Amino acid sequence: MNRADYLAQDGVGLADLIRRRQVSAGEVLEAARDVIVAANPQTNAIIDQFSHPAEVPTEASMPFLGVPFLLKDIGGALKGARTTGASRYLAKLPPVETDDELTARFKRAGLRILGKTNLPELGFNVTTESAMFGPSRNPWNLAHSTGGSSGGSAAAVAAGMVPMAHATDGAGSIRIPAAACGLVGLKPSRGALPQGPAHADIYAGLVSEGVVSRTVRDSAAALYAIYGADAGAPYGAPTSPAAGFLDALSRPGPRLRIGINHQHLEDVVLAPEALLALEDAARLLADLGHHVAPIALPITEDDLNVPRRVYLGQVCAQAAADAIELGRLIGQAPNSAEMELINLAALEAGRRMTAADYLAGIRAGQAFTRQMALLWDDVDVLLTPALAGPAPKLGAFPTDHDDVELHVARMLRFSPFTATYNVTGEPAITVPVLQSAAGLPVGIQLATVLGNDVVLLQLAQEIEAARPFARSPLLRQLA
Repeated sequence: MNRADYLAQDGVGLADLIRRRQVSAGEVLEAARDVIVAANPQTNAIIDQFSHPAEVPTEASMPFLGVPFLLKDIGGALKGARTTGASRYLAKLPPVETDDELTARFKRAGLRILGKTNLPELGFNVTTESAMFGPSRNPWNLAHSTGGSSGGSAAAVAAGMVPMAHATDGAGSIRIPAAACGLVGLKPSRGALPQGPAHADIYAGLVSEGVVSRTVRDSAAALYAIYGADAGAPYGAPTSPAAGFLDALSRPGPRLRIGINHQHLEDVVLAPEALLALEDAARLLADLGHHVAPIALPITEDDLNVPRRVYLGQVCAQAAADAIELGRLIGQAPNSAEMELINLAALEAGRRMTAADYLAGIRAGQAFTRQMALLWDDVDVLLTPALAGPAPKLGAFPTDHDDVELHVARMLRFSPFTATYNVTGEPAITVPVLQSAAGLPVGIQLATVLGNDVVLLQLAQEIEAARPFARSPLLRQLA
C-alpha cells in the first residue's frame, strides 16, 4: 500500500481492504509510519511513538481490523505505557499496569495503537501548547493552533497519520480541535462510554471520551465499538441502536425540527466566518427537507454564564483533590519547575474552595440542565456555531499567569457553545462546512436530547454527503 492509497481511506475503508485481503495489516502499518515520518515533525502531534503497536487479536469481524490508531496522553491508559498529561510532574509516575476499559475496547475493535498524542498540560486549554512537549501545529496552517485539549489527536488525523484518534471532552475538547482542524468531533451522551477502572465521574460528569475522525462513518462505527457503561459506572449508558450506529447511517433519518441559536455572553465576539457557517448550514439543512428556524434558549441571560462557572469550579476542585492523591504517589507536591503556573493556580483555588461553594456549582449546573431540557419540547436539534471563529495563531491562550478565572473566560470566549453540553450531558457534534478566506476550516455544532446520538450522526452524514469535507493542505501535499 502506497502513501496515496493509505491517505485515500478512512478507518472503515482500511479495515475492509484488510478483511478482503487486498492489503495486509502490515502494509497498512508501514504506510501509516511513512506518513508519520513525513508529517509529525511539521505538526508535533505525536509525543510518544511506540516501537511496536500494542498487541491486539485479529478477527475478521472486528470493525477496525488492523487500523492504525493513537491515544491521547490522558484518559486512555495503556498497560506498560506512561500517561503524562503533558505535565512534567505527572511524568514521574510509573507506567500503568492495566488497560483502561476504553483502551481494551479500542483493542477489541481491532485498532493498532501506535503511540500517544500531544495536549495542553492536564488538558486545561483550548490550544495544544504545553511547556513539556511544545505546540502542536494545525495541518491547515502550521502557524495556527490545533485547538485543544485533544489537539494532538486532531492534528494527527487532519494530517493523515491515522484515520481517527482518541480524544476527551470536558468543555469542548473533542469538538474544539475537530472544528479547528476540519474534522468530525462527537461528544457522546453522558454515560455512553467507559471511564474505569481508574476513574468514575471525571469533573462531576463533565468529561466524556470519544474520537476525532475524518468521516462520519468512522465516528459512528467507533462509537458502537466502545459504547456502554463499564462495571460500577455512576451513570447508565443510554440505549444504542440494536444493529449499531453505522447501520443506522444506511437508512434515511427523520426530517427534524432544527432550531438555530447563537446567544452568547457580552464578552464573546463571533467572527463573520462563524455566522456565515451557521447560515450556510441552516440553508443546507432546510434544502435537505428539515424544518429550520431561529429559536430562543429557555434560559435567562445570566444563565449563559453557568457553563463557565461550573467548569471553573470543577477544574479547581479536581486539581486540588488530584494534587493530594498524586502527592502520595509521587512523594512531593508539584512546583513551578514541574507544572505550569495556570495549573498551580487552579490547584490553589481549589484548596480555598469551600464545600458550600462546590455544591452551589453542582446545583447551578443541575438547575441549568433542567431548564435547558425544555428546549426539546420545541425542537429536535439545536444548531449553533462550532466556535467563535477559525483557529487562531499559536500563542493566543498563554498559561504563564495565575488568573484562572481569566483563563477560563478566554477559553470559553473562543468556544462559547461547547461547554453547555458538558454541563447537560447531552450529545453534541461538530462538522466542517466551509473554509475562511485564509483557508482555515469553519464548522457548526449540532446538539440534541440525551441518548439521541444517532440523530446527530445521521444529520452529520447528510451534511457530509451534500458537502464533502475538504482535506487539509498538508494531507493533500503528502498524498
